[in-house]
Amino acid sequence: TPRADLLKEKKINFEFKMISDGESVITLDKLFQWLITRTLFLAEFIDLQFPAIESCYTFPVMDHISDSFLETNVPLLVLIEAAKSGNEKEVKEYAQVFREHANKLVEVANLACSISNNEEGVKLVRMAATQIDSLCPQVINAALTLAARPQSKVAQDNMDVFKDQWEKQVRVLTEAVDDITSVDDFLSVSENHILEDVNKCVIALQEGDVDTLDRTAGAIRGRAARVIHIINAEMENYEAGVYTEKVLEATKLLSETVMPRFAEQVEVAIEALSANVPQPFEENEFIDASRLVYDGVRDIRKAVLMIRTPEELEDDSDFEQEDYDVRSRTSVQTEDDQLIAGQSARAIMAQLPQEEKAKIAEQVEIFHQEKSKLDAEVAKWDDSGNDIIVLAKQMCMIMMEMTDFTRGKGPLKNTSDVINAAKKIAEAGSRMDKLARAVADQCPDSACKQDLLAYLQRIALYCHQLNICSKVKAEVQNLGGELIVSGLDSATSLIQAAKNLMNAVVLTVKASYVASTKYQKVYGTAAVNSPVVSWKMKAPEKKPLVKREKPEEYQTRVRRGSQKKHISPVQALSEFKAMDSF
Repeated sequence: TPRADLLKEKKINFEFKMISDGESVITLDKLFQWLITRTLFLAEFIDLQFPAIESCYTFPVMDHISDSFLETNVPLLVLIEAAKSGNEKEVKEYAQVFREHANKLVEVANLACSISNNEEGVKLVRMAATQIDSLCPQVINAALTLAARPQSKVAQDNMDVFKDQWEKQVRVLTEAVDDITSVDDFLSVSENHILEDVNKCVIALQEGDVDTLDRTAGAIRGRAARVIHIINAEMENYEAGVYTEKVLEATKLLSETVMPRFAEQVEVAIEALSANVPQPFEENEFIDASRLVYDGVRDIRKAVLMIRTPEELEDDSDFEQEDYDVRSRTSVQTEDDQLIAGQSARAIMAQLPQEEKAKIAEQVEIFHQEKSKLDAEVAKWDDSGNDIIVLAKQMCMIMMEMTDFTRGKGPLKNTSDVINAAKKIAEAGSRMDKLARAVADQCPDSACKQDLLAYLQRIALYCHQLNICSKVKAEVQNLGGELIVSGLDSATSLIQAAKNLMNAVVLTVKASYVASTKYQKVYGTAAVNSPVVSWKMKAPEKKPLVKREKPEEYQTRVRRGSQKKHISPVQALSEFKAMDSF
């Protein structure tokens, strides 16, 4: 300011008058001392608040990175196609789009540098951004030259050279930006963007908007491809082990199974909507395929976060609190889905009184005991070729999410999520019922058959009970201006129903195995034309070929063998324990 310039020029101990309660005289030295004190206080305050400020700044930057580095070659390809056609007017229009795209890449790269502490990585990003900035006008000039002489072989070769150079520099910039950004933040942003795009796809499908459907589906494919590429590159920084195997399995499932199915459903939907006469197609199949894409990205993120510390996970939890929901526009939002005081049902469950939390914790502990029994049972078997074991694992995981909801944790946020989880369990239970009944039909032992059918009746009963109890929610009452949260009865009912169902699943798995062995003992394995499920023990852990005995074990006592006792199949099966659990 002019006043500050005047003070600097004169450099005198100038008296500054201030009027507060009365007129007082303050020297410039005292004023500077007061300013320094206030500045230090402000710096300390900013330092304390920096994590929250940084979080508010980081996620918008990650939004820009996720959007800008998606389909980076499209503006270039459009520009080249216009140049090859010889349309100079279109080339100039697309050149402006291409220039804006290049400027956006450089701008977002600089934003990424502003939130990174990786000095070497920042240098590489700025260098790559400079190359992009200088290469952009050269690419445009090459396109204008080709548009003026579309038949010239030299102009075409020149355009190809600049095209390859541009794609190479964009790839270098993308990898450099990926190196200085947090994988966790990128996955959080990508997961939520894919969820938004899935909703847009479903809306476009229901409205018959082919262009929006095609464009949004392309964005989903691009985001998923980016996630797969970045995570595969990230796993190269780790030594091979259980952690990397889990993450790579999730990326492989997304790339080789989920995305091809999604692309197929998109193609079917576009063909049906584009036909002169609208063709019928399965809308639910498309919605399921879209949901699997979101689930696949979420599973990758969960696998990546397996080795994170609780402190790191807490930093990431704030961004997860946004309430996204993947429901179609035709679905009805019930009263249970409404937010109370801006909070989800899960957040309200976390505010239960300590007495109710303690009682819920007791029920959850009992549930975990039943879960450990199921873990021990299914861990014995190789689940390849055994859908009963696969369904048991799926039901166990969903029930764990439901019990976590009663403690205000887990992925389920609202009562509608819990209801949908109960429906999934019921579907898995009906599939298990169908498989187990097929096993029972082949069992010649009437006692084993009756036991298995009785356990299946329990599963049907407890699935129905769980479906009723899934409408769990905390009751909020306003007493004297204070919100009182209570929900013990509904929470404990849900946990007890899940515990009973878990026990029934354990008994069904055991009875199914026993029934299968009875069939083979009576008729022989050769008589089994098409076994319903394959019961194979999981391979044990590798052990040394030669056991090193301790010196004191060289001389052992020889005891007479005990008389062989008859042991029931279920008891023998329960004595076998596997080392691993899923």
